[in-house]
Amino acid sequence: MCAHQWGMAHAQITFLPGRSWVVGSFGDAAALGEATAGGILERCDVAEIRLDVLLSRGLEPTPGLWRQLAGVPLLFTARRNDEGGAMALAATQRAALLATVLDDAACIDVELASHAAMGDILAEARRRAIPWIASCHDFEKLPATAVLAAAAQQARAAGAAVFKVAAQLNTLEDVLRLAQFQLSQQGLPLATMGMGALAPASRLLCAQCGSVLNYGYLGTTPTAPGQWDCGLLKQAISQSPYRWGPVRMI
Repeated sequence: MCAHQWGMAHAQITFLPGRSWVVGSFGDAAALGEATAGGILERCDVAEIRLDVLLSRGLEPTPGLWRQLAGVPLLFTARRNDEGGAMALAATQRAALLATVLDDAACIDVELASHAAMGDILAEARRRAIPWIASCHDFEKLPATAVLAAAAQQARAAGAAVFKVAAQLNTLEDVLRLAQFQLSQQGLPLATMGMGALAPASRLLCAQCGSVLNYGYLGTTPTAPGQWDCGLLKQAISQSPYRWGPVRMI
């Protein structure tokens, strides 16, 4: 896999084969306000700031809310409502939110389903050399592997740096199938994770299978069902260095 670099003036991340990065997602504004750069970097590699969550708490997302995190690579997300967003925001509203934070962004997350409607902000991110994560969420099921592969190719064609899948896992076969997809070659880095009761096991397994981004929560509020506390997730990944080969379905 080729190396992919995310850059800010003071924080960078480079994707390298065999490296799994832990993303700590702020699920509440209080956790963001109490956070320090040193404390965050002890628990995760990247901090995700959910602009939709801040707005839903009545806070205007401004740099003053995260200025104390200088040196931490920041991932900004303005999630659409039907893929787990905290409130109903039109594509134009979400693009406007992202536009205000590009100066501080190491990367941004835009749903694959929104990439056409948010093409202008993605073009501006590209102009600034800020990579974007093309994300896809299904809170009911794990889509068919062929559907996931087609989405990954769409993300690649759209210029995404990473294709991210978060899906509800209902059976052990789902866990194995998601891991198998993670091991597949799609032409760009993959980040895969489950949601629901089987999510914790799947998130560690997918990290072992090469998921480049592995999400936990910062504070006390998960941002998806079945998330680990990011500090525990980072510890578990660091103590599980083994990387799986192809997964045989049974």
